[in-house]
Amino acid sequence: MGRRDIIEVTGRGLYCPAGDFHIDPWRPVARALVTHGHADHARWGHDAYWCAEPGTKILIQRLGANITLTPVAYNEPLQLGNARVSFHPAGHVLGSAQIRVEVDGEVWVVSGDYKRQADPTCRAFEVVPCDTFITEATFGLPVYRWAPAADVARDLLAWWTANAAAGRTSVVFTYALGKAQRLLAELAHLTDAPAYLHGAHGPMTEIYRQAGINMLPTEPVSAYAKHADFSQSLVVGPPSAAGSRWMRRFKHHSTGFVSGWMRIRGNRRRRGYDRGFVMSDHVDWPGLIDTIKATGARRVLATHGRTDVLVAYLKTLGIDAAPLETQYADAGETDSG
Repeated sequence: MGRRDIIEVTGRGLYCPAGDFHIDPWRPVARALVTHGHADHARWGHDAYWCAEPGTKILIQRLGANITLTPVAYNEPLQLGNARVSFHPAGHVLGSAQIRVEVDGEVWVVSGDYKRQADPTCRAFEVVPCDTFITEATFGLPVYRWAPAADVARDLLAWWTANAAAGRTSVVFTYALGKAQRLLAELAHLTDAPAYLHGAHGPMTEIYRQAGINMLPTEPVSAYAKHADFSQSLVVGPPSAAGSRWMRRFKHHSTGFVSGWMRIRGNRRRRGYDRGFVMSDHVDWPGLIDTIKATGARRVLATHGRTDVLVAYLKTLGIDAAPLETQYADAGETDSG
């Protein structure tokens, strides 16, 4: 990137020289501004952290109570050196943010991860006008288009109901931060039956509940004896639990996975799930293009995902676009797909 770049890639992460801070750094730094609590963006070991205020408890849960953390309200200006900084809703998970950086009248926005669909568990994405927009491209292929989450929830409830009638446990796998809580919130519009959680999902679900998010009532699977009958129940666990000893609790069961990756049927077959439910906490292809246009950015830098396809398409629209190499993982490898 050129000399006038407000944000540059270093060996430790995205760095703003004018403010002497990093955004979502992947190696220890003095000052880290964090877009959200997923593991590839919020890493342990920095001297000081800043995050959007609704994400405070999530970062503490993930990184420990001893971190030096400054919560910042959405849209509240913060002066760091010669840079004027603010956090804006990203619509990804509770507390997720885009970070706006202004230096000498030029504005860059680092989107982190984001989505444009309605989500009852977090603030909706806010379009932030800018000169340069750093965007994710996790689902940067035209095939990725999301149906309304309410439709997906109704489909999952029908699957759960059919399994219950057949005496099967419905075991659905979701990522522990964001996806599990969104699913529980969408289902709460349709039923008040309880769901049973793997231990990995308990802490984050409780943080969402404390934030006032309405979800299905939940109980931990571990609160019940090993031979307890879950045959008509919905059980929610992390993908890592599939095929584990934990699954032995559920003698007759059907499995499902909730993720944007389920848009491609072959992904479900390869992973061995009985059902795939397409719900993502990332923006889909139409949302990517609409968002980029709405920002008015003259320059777009695309990271983690199908940057090649997105960049090539943006160039056909006359937009100055390029890939940006970072160390953020694709959602299929972390906990946010």
